[in-house]
Amino acid sequence: MSGPKGARGKRFSGALDPAAARMNASVGFDYRLLSHDVAGSIAHANMLASRGLITDADAKEIAAGLSRVETRLATGELAWDDALEDVHMNVEARLVDEIGEAGRRLHTARSRNDQVATDLKLYARAAAAQLCMRIDQVRRALLVQARAHVDTLLPGYTHLQRAQPTRLAHHLLAYDAMMSRDHARISDAAKRADASPLGSGALAATTLPIDREHTMRGLGFSQVTRNSLDAVGDRDFAIELVGACALAHVHLSRLGEELVLWASQEFGFVKIGEAYCSGSSLMPQKVNPDLAELVRAKTGRIIGDWVTLMTVVKGLPLAYNKDLQETQEPLYDAVET
Repeated sequence: MSGPKGARGKRFSGALDPAAARMNASVGFDYRLLSHDVAGSIAHANMLASRGLITDADAKEIAAGLSRVETRLATGELAWDDALEDVHMNVEARLVDEIGEAGRRLHTARSRNDQVATDLKLYARAAAAQLCMRIDQVRRALLVQARAHVDTLLPGYTHLQRAQPTRLAHHLLAYDAMMSRDHARISDAAKRADASPLGSGALAATTLPIDREHTMRGLGFSQVTRNSLDAVGDRDFAIELVGACALAHVHLSRLGEELVLWASQEFGFVKIGEAYCSGSSLMPQKVNPDLAELVRAKTGRIIGDWVTLMTVVKGLPLAYNKDLQETQEPLYDAVET
């Protein structure tokens, strides 16, 4: 399991060429799935024991071993091994090293195809919850400013030409309205990640008497997927979540653009705190709204993530293809940006 062949097994007489191994490995980014991979594996082991496919003693030993492996990988006590390709093989190999033969029985009735689909859905659900929390933080900050500026008047614009007077509070609450929709879109996208693909196998499930509802309940999903071919090749939930992130960032970009304009001498509506600005190496009088500009610029990056996802999946035949590995980094980037 932890040798130079990685996941190639007995079918292959040797290891991947080093250049091919570097291209093939995903552990450099899918390490983010560690906690979700461990949670999925513990739920899977418990299900196997409930069906008599492994012993209760094995399931307990696997769960305890997985928890130790997770801690050691997360803290850096154990190093990630590129030769093992991905987070799944790293965890499983270290589990075997930790507890011996019982660890090898964890992969019974499971493929990495349904495993990674499950991990990514768990990640997407958790990310959506965090994103919604952060949106709410921004909305609360907008409300604080709106309450403070009910009587602050400023010009309202159409075509960037002065049109009618309005209240700054009303202007700020326009962004709150946009973000309320962003919150709803991200929450809605998370619903498409709320179906467990575990048990779909590589593409055609398994003949072993597993209980998919057992793992579904153990992982907090509300339902199981109904088509195994679709389940292992589905990344719609990631595309939807990244699309919702892109639109949320478009709204932040509009706010950033207005702050840049308002902070200029031509408008002079606001002063941005110096802790959020930079200066010039040549012109000492400058106070530049760099943070607002970066918010504006990063929107293109997230739109690019969405385009990347759409382009990767647009021509894929059923079911799983290695191309799907390339859907992970855009998802992580959009969430983390």
